[in-house]
Amino acid sequence: MSGQTAINGDKPPAAVVLVGGGHAHVAVLADWIAGGIPAGARAVLLTPERHLRYSGMVPGWLAGQHGRDDGLVDLAALTVRAGVELVLDRCTALDPEAREVRTASGRAIAFDIASFDTGGAARGAALLGDDPRLIDIRPIGAFVDHTAALPTLGRVVVAGGGAGGVELAFGLRNRAGASPPPEVLLVTGDEGVLPGFADSVRRKVTRALARQGIAVIAASARFEGGAITAGGQSLEPADCIIAATGSAAPGWVQVSGIATDASGFIAVDAHQRSTSHPHIFAAGDVAARTDRPLAHSGVHAVFAGPVLAANLRSLLAGEPPRATYRPRRHSLYLMNTGDGSAIASYGPLFAEGRWVLALKHRIDKGWIAKYAALARAL
Repeated sequence: MSGQTAINGDKPPAAVVLVGGGHAHVAVLADWIAGGIPAGARAVLLTPERHLRYSGMVPGWLAGQHGRDDGLVDLAALTVRAGVELVLDRCTALDPEAREVRTASGRAIAFDIASFDTGGAARGAALLGDDPRLIDIRPIGAFVDHTAALPTLGRVVVAGGGAGGVELAFGLRNRAGASPPPEVLLVTGDEGVLPGFADSVRRKVTRALARQGIAVIAASARFEGGAITAGGQSLEPADCIIAATGSAAPGWVQVSGIATDASGFIAVDAHQRSTSHPHIFAAGDVAARTDRPLAHSGVHAVFAGPVLAANLRSLLAGEPPRATYRPRRHSLYLMNTGDGSAIASYGPLFAEGRWVLALKHRIDKGWIAKYAALARAL
C-alpha cells in the first residue's frame, strides 16, 4: 500500500487502516458489510486478537451468568465479509506525517486514512507498584485468561472505585463455583465509590456492597515492602490484586507527534477526527474529545462507532465529515451486582432488581447477537 495514494479521481483506491478491533471499529466493519467499502478503498484491520471481547459481560461471566466465550465478537469473520485484510499484530508506532503505522513484528503499514480504536494501556503497575499477584483489567482478554486460571481464592483486593471496579468486586464476590465465596476488599481511592456519580446512586451501591460483605476502603492502594496496603494499613493476606484503575495513553501515541490531550490520548473533535491530522480518526479509550469532557467508557465507544463509519465514508468520498456523537447529559449505567440483581443509574435516578439485570442481559446479548448474525452470514 502506498500512503500517498489519492482518495478521488482516477488514482488508485485509497488505503484505509483500522488500528484496533474495539467497540467502535466493529460498527465500521458492519457499515462496510452493509454498504461496501467506500470508494472501493483498500482496507486493513490491524489488531492482535481474532475476537473482540465485550467487557460489559465479564462481571456476569465471573458470577456464572455467562459462558466464557459468550461475549466474543468474531473480528476475523467480519473482516472476511467486509472485504478487509486482517493483520493479527499489535501497533507499536505511528508516524502521522509519513502516514505509516508499525507493528510489533516490525511490519510497516502505509495508509491514506487511519482510524484508531485500540483502547488504552494498562496502568495498574505504574500506580500500585509491581507484584506477581497483580492482574490489570487491560487488556480485557488477558484479564479473562488470567482470572480463569486462578485457583480457589480466599481474599481478593480490587483497586479502583469506578463502575468497572465495583462490578468486578461484585462478580468476584459471587465467583461461580467458589465455596466459600472469596472475601473481597474494594479499595476505591480517596474519592470513594463511583466518583462522578450522583450521591443517591453512590449511597445505593455502597449499601449493596455492604449487604454482600464487600469491605470498602476509601484510600489508594499500593505495594509497600512486598505487601498491598491502603492508607498505611496492610491488606494482607491477599491472593490476588485486581487493578481497575482506568487506562493510560499508549506510549506510541505520546511520541508520535499527533496532537494529544494533557494525558497523552489522541485529541479529536466532535467528528472523532484528529485535531492536528485530518486524515486520522480515533474513538474509544485511545481518544479524548476536545470539544467536551467525555469519560473513557465502553458506552461512548459503542455510540461513536456509527459516527466514525459515517465520517470515514464522507472523507473517502471527498466530503468533509458531518456526523457527530453528542452524548446525552447523563448515561445509563447498568451495574451487575453478581447475585442475580443489578443497579441502574441515570443521573440522580436509580433502580435495583432482577428486572434491571434482565434488561442488562438483553442489551448486552443483543449487541453481541447483531455482530454474530453478520459473522454467520458467510
